[in-house]
Amino acid sequence: MDVLEAIVLGIVQGLTEFLPVSSSGHLELAKVILGNSYAADQSLTFTVVLHFATALSTIFVFKEEVVEIFKGLLQFKWNAEFKFSLKIIISMFPAVIFGLFFEKELESLFGGKILLVGFMLLVTALLLLLADKAKNTKKEVSYLYAILIGISQAIAIIPGISRSGATISTSVLLGIDRTRAAKFSFLMVVPLIFGKIGKDILSGDLNLQSSEIIPILAGFLAAFTSGLLACKWMILIVKKSKLSYFSIYCGIIGSIAIGYALLN
Repeated sequence: MDVLEAIVLGIVQGLTEFLPVSSSGHLELAKVILGNSYAADQSLTFTVVLHFATALSTIFVFKEEVVEIFKGLLQFKWNAEFKFSLKIIISMFPAVIFGLFFEKELESLFGGKILLVGFMLLVTALLLLLADKAKNTKKEVSYLYAILIGISQAIAIIPGISRSGATISTSVLLGIDRTRAAKFSFLMVVPLIFGKIGKDILSGDLNLQSSEIIPILAGFLAAFTSGLLACKWMILIVKKSKLSYFSIYCGIIGSIAIGYALLN
């Protein structure tokens, strides 16, 4: 992998992690376009680094909320911060269960399955369209809602289904305030990303060679920078109910992906 490829993939990851267009789906498409020119272990290491970069950008954007959460937790009281943290933890369970019990099945969905990505992008398009037409209410995230949003996050492991799109759409359709929905969606994935990174490090799956340091660093910086912009942009988009534009985009890209897969 050269530096230019790393930067392109970093920008793709940074933008699509937050914008509701499926980061995993776009990375699969980008890898096909770039020719899958790197080995599986290099791909895993690079993917983990990119996810780490977007997790850091999330923390940076919501640094005040993160600090307040930790302050609340250190007070060891049943306060708003502790309740919010508990909801985040609850929302993680479905994805953790899916990841532990269906790891091999989920891994088999990756690796250039463009037809699957195309159809799942159409599912994402439908979700975004429904959410955009939903009424804007002021509900908060309840414990039951946290589970339901967590289930949508688990389903979004499938490449082509946008994680942010699925979780935000689910939240909005449940009647949760749009700003709260966006913040909860972005913060709920951070513990999962760090947990996955920790698991990969401890398992020894990551394999970093000296020749890869510069491309990986370039990809990290590209993902972090584009992630900062996309995260802030997405909050404004959700507030203004502009998800339909991304619905159209996912519909177009999904259709192109299906057409490409069927013709090749």
